[in-house]
Amino acid sequence: RHLHYPLRRQRQMCIRDRYGACYFRQTNIPMSVANNKPVKLYSAEYYAYCGIGGLLSCGLTHTAVTPLDLVKCNIQANPQHFKNTVQGMKYIWSGQAAPLGFKSGLAGILKGWGPTFVGYSIQGVGKFGFYELFKHEFSKPFGDNAYKYRDLIYIAASASAEFIADLGLCPFEAVKVRIQTTPTFASGLLDGLPKFIAKEGFGNLYASIGPLWARQVPYTIIKFLAFERIAELIYGLLPKPKSQLSGAENMGVIFTSGYAAGVLCGAVSHPADTLVSKINKLKMEGGIVKKTQVIYGEIGFMGLWKGFWPRVFMIGTLTGLQWFIYGAFKAACGLPTPGGAAPSAKKEDAQVKHSETSRTVHPPTSFSPSSPSIPPSHPVGDRK
Repeated sequence: RHLHYPLRRQRQMCIRDRYGACYFRQTNIPMSVANNKPVKLYSAEYYAYCGIGGLLSCGLTHTAVTPLDLVKCNIQANPQHFKNTVQGMKYIWSGQAAPLGFKSGLAGILKGWGPTFVGYSIQGVGKFGFYELFKHEFSKPFGDNAYKYRDLIYIAASASAEFIADLGLCPFEAVKVRIQTTPTFASGLLDGLPKFIAKEGFGNLYASIGPLWARQVPYTIIKFLAFERIAELIYGLLPKPKSQLSGAENMGVIFTSGYAAGVLCGAVSHPADTLVSKINKLKMEGGIVKKTQVIYGEIGFMGLWKGFWPRVFMIGTLTGLQWFIYGAFKAACGLPTPGGAAPSAKKEDAQVKHSETSRTVHPPTSFSPSSPSIPPSHPVGDRK
């Protein structure tokens, strides 16, 4: 028997026995919106929903912060014209950057939104969809000890998912950085991508894949690991279990956890981000290692930290909003929202005693290291 998720809000009581196994009452058969059929847990359809949530969370948020990203890239690549975030915004908006090829006003500060939206939408599908898949699959070898090794599972799942997702992002990131730092190159994605391929070849779209992995993989590991752990901490401090919190309260925890995780992500991945901006602007023969050596020789160690504060602010806001959108989408579909608290022995015992006198429970047979609103059969994931 497989568990199913209802595509509507529904409270279910999680009851744990003394060994930590989680049971809950299932009151309705969940149905998908598209075909009115049950959505099977850990099925292709379930992961498709997770992927769509990732598409919305990454595509929309990265596009929304295009102005910040534009200025950040130019602080890194064109420091002689862009000194800081505020000055850079005014420089473009006022039209003073017209000699460099930037338009004035809104059209100027939204330069590169096209490849940003497409590239990060593709990345979002892979990042969140594969994370949920790998998290479930990687937990299987640990059996009943999966909760104990949850950090290892989160790290392995997020790193593997990001490695795949960046293969879809990299070509669009290359075009984005080129048209943002060299605005005369092209006006957007439609003319920029074919022009890039015609001039430099398809292979050069992946010239920055190494630094991109160096930036994105650590970023994503922290994004997921820190989020899971911070959310676990916050839920553990609240007076009520997650299942008894309102939708607004749960979304508040999700955004707060995501923002805190994002600040850590931005700090760790910033040097690699600087290299990505520089490499995609650099026009020279040679591989990634040679280009990196040339760039480091020009800017030095401190140059790797140019644009640090605008990027940390951007990534913190970005990551918080990504988790918020992802959680809101899953909640709207009746899927489990991300994050959960660690098991509490006293509360579990109380629930078990109460269930023995007043409830009939049905043991689920599936497991995942994170299942928020509808708990799994193992104490990793939504543990309240």
